[in-house]
Amino acid sequence: MTRRLSTRQLVLGLLTQQSMSGYDIKRFLKSLGWLIDGPSFGSLYPALHALLADDLATVEIISRQDKPPRKIYTITEKGRKALQEWMDRPVAPGVSLKAFVMRLILASNLSPAGLVAHLEQRHAQVAAHHLALEQTAQKMDDRGDLGERLALDYGLTVAAAELAWLDRTLAQLSERPLTAGAT
Repeated sequence: MTRRLSTRQLVLGLLTQQSMSGYDIKRFLKSLGWLIDGPSFGSLYPALHALLADDLATVEIISRQDKPPRKIYTITEKGRKALQEWMDRPVAPGVSLKAFVMRLILASNLSPAGLVAHLEQRHAQVAAHHLALEQTAQKMDDRGDLGERLALDYGLTVAAAELAWLDRTLAQLSERPLTAGAT
C-alpha cells in the first residue's frame, strides 16, 4: 500500500507541533508556497471540518472584542495515532517535489530510519532524473533550440543542487542520528 500526502495528513502533522487556527495553518503554508503550493482555503477548511467530524482534532472557540471569534484546532490522541499509522505506511515511488517537501515538513513524525529512507528514496529518484538529463544533453547538439538548452541546463543545475543537499543531509544524519520526534 502506498501513501499520498493529503491536506488532512498535512494539517494533522502541523497540529502535532502546536495548536493552530485555520488562518495560522494557511499563513504557514503560504510561506512555503513557492515550494509546495499549499492548500487553498477551499480545501483547508473542509479538511479541518472532516478532522473534527472524525474526532482527530478538537476546536476551541476564543471570543475576541470587535473581531470574529478565533477557532484554535488541536490534534487528539486519536488524531496522533491516525497520523502515525499513515506515516508508517510505505511511500509511493516517484513522489513529486511537492510531496517530498510536504513530507519534510512532517519529518518530526517519522522515525529516524523512516526519515533516512525517505531521503534515500528521493536521492535515488533525483539521481536517475539527473542521469537522464545528462544523457539528453549529450545527444543535443549546439544547434538545438535555445529554450530547450536553457531548460535542460536548469534541470541539470537544480538536480545537482538537490543531490548535493541530500548527500550533505544524509551524511549529517549518519554522524548524529535524530531521535524520533526531533527536528
